[in-house]
Amino acid sequence: MSEPTGEWVIAEIQVAPSPPGTPEDPHGYVDAAIEVIAGSGLRFEVGALGTTLEGEADRVWDTLRAAHEAMLLAGANGGLSHVKIASVQRTMGSLTAKFR
Repeated sequence: MSEPTGEWVIAEIQVAPSPPGTPEDPHGYVDAAIEVIAGSGLRFEVGALGTTLEGEADRVWDTLRAAHEAMLLAGANGGLSHVKIASVQRTMGSLTAKFR
């Protein structure tokens, strides 16, 4: 992928629902957030402690909000979303390539 132009961001989100899930589906609320990210059309990677995504700034911000809301719509009584944002002219791949 070539280097991005315009307002580009890389973000990481970790949703922390309360309660974490149900006995039948202990990660269902987190899964709902990841499904929103996967359906966004943005490049993303699910990690052990969060999901990283990249793209045009407005699309990323909208997706972060939708992921947080999906956790709640899935049934969580409440929750926190921990978010990191980097305004960069780089891609996730260019930042991690030497480690892979």
